[in-house]
Amino acid sequence: MPHWSGLLIIAVIVLLVFGGRGKISSIMGDMGKGINSFRKGLKDNVEDMKDAADDALDVTPKAEDIKVKKK
Repeated sequence: MPHWSGLLIIAVIVLLVFGGRGKISSIMGDMGKGINSFRKGLKDNVEDMKDAADDALDVTPKAEDIKVKKK
């Protein structure tokens, strides 16, 4: 049979460490926000790289850049 006093001491220590009242849920919420921000940053970076690659590959001459030779 477990010693109730030992379990009570462990419960008090856990409450002191984690602070009770939703402390764990707030930590997990902050971690979720951080993960979402990280994913958004990666997505934005990939889109920027795609735009830069498209700009670099766009070699279609503009009408004003084309010079016609006259004979």
